[in-house]
Amino acid sequence: MVAEARPVADIAVRGKLTADAPLAPLVWFKSGGAADWLFEPKDADDLCDFLAALDPVVPVMALGLGSNLIVRDGGVPGVVVRLGKAFAQVERLDATSLRCGGGASGILVSSTARDAGIGGLEFLRSIPGTVGGFVRMNGGAYGREVKDILVEADIVLRNGARQTLALSALGFTYRHSTLPEGAVVVSATFRGHPEAPETVQAEMDRIATAREASQPLRSKTGGSTFKNPDGEKAWALVDRAGCRGLMLGGAQVSEKHTNFLINTGDATSADIEALGEEVRKRVKQDSGISLEWEIQRVGRRVEGGAA
Repeated sequence: MVAEARPVADIAVRGKLTADAPLAPLVWFKSGGAADWLFEPKDADDLCDFLAALDPVVPVMALGLGSNLIVRDGGVPGVVVRLGKAFAQVERLDATSLRCGGGASGILVSSTARDAGIGGLEFLRSIPGTVGGFVRMNGGAYGREVKDILVEADIVLRNGARQTLALSALGFTYRHSTLPEGAVVVSATFRGHPEAPETVQAEMDRIATAREASQPLRSKTGGSTFKNPDGEKAWALVDRAGCRGLMLGGAQVSEKHTNFLINTGDATSADIEALGEEVRKRVKQDSGISLEWEIQRVGRRVEGGAA
C-alpha cells in the first residue's frame, strides 16, 4: 500500500531534515542560496520511507561533495538529499570487485582498491566527488570512465522504490547517464583487475602530481566547466578565444587551467554562471564551436541577477 503524500515538515524521519538549509558551505564554489529542505537520511530504508511519503510534485535532487555544481543564488526548490557516513562505506566483494556506498569519495574508493590489490580504479582518485555523482555523470578522467568499471548500481527511485540497474540499463555516454530524474544512487559495484598495491599507488601518485601541476586545486572552483567537444579540448578553445584570466564580478577564468572557473572571494553564483556564458559566446565567435556545460547548474535565479 502506498503511503499518502504529506507536506515535507510532517514526514517522520530517523535522519536529519532541515528547512531553509544554506548550501554554499556544502559546495566547492562556496556560493549560492539555500535548499527549501535538506534531508540527510540515516540509512537507505530511511530514504525510501521519506521519498514514498513525499508529495510527488516536490522536486528531489541528490548532492554529493558539490564539486561539479553551481547552486543559483535563489536557492534550490524542493528537497536536496545528502548522503552521509552511513553511505560512505566501501567493501571488497571478491578478488576484483568493490561495493561502494553512494556517499563514498573517489579517494576512499581508489585507496580501498589499492589495499585490496585491485587496479583500474585509480582514475577515481582524481575526481572530486562521490560514487553517486560518478554514476549519474559517468565521471571520468585520464582516459577512463565509470562505464569502464561499473557492474551495477543500487538506486532509490523518486517514489521510494529500490532498484538495481545493470551497466547496460544506465545508457552511459560522455558525462551522461539515463538515470531516472529524482533517483538517488545509494551504492554501486565496481570491478577492476588484479594488480600489485605498489603499482596502483604509483599510478595514483602520478595522477595526483599531474592534477597538482595543471589544476587550481586550492581555489573555490567547480572542476571542469565545459565538456570536451569531439576532437577538441575545451581548455584550448577557451584559451584561443582569449579568455584566460577573464573576470566578471568576483568570478574568473583560471589562469592555470582555462576550463576552470574560480570564485576569487566574493563571487555570486550569477557571476560564475554569467562568466561561463560569456566564455561560451567568445568561443563560438572564435571557433564556431558551441561549448556544452559539464558543471550542473541548479536552482532559482535571483531576479535581476547577472545570469
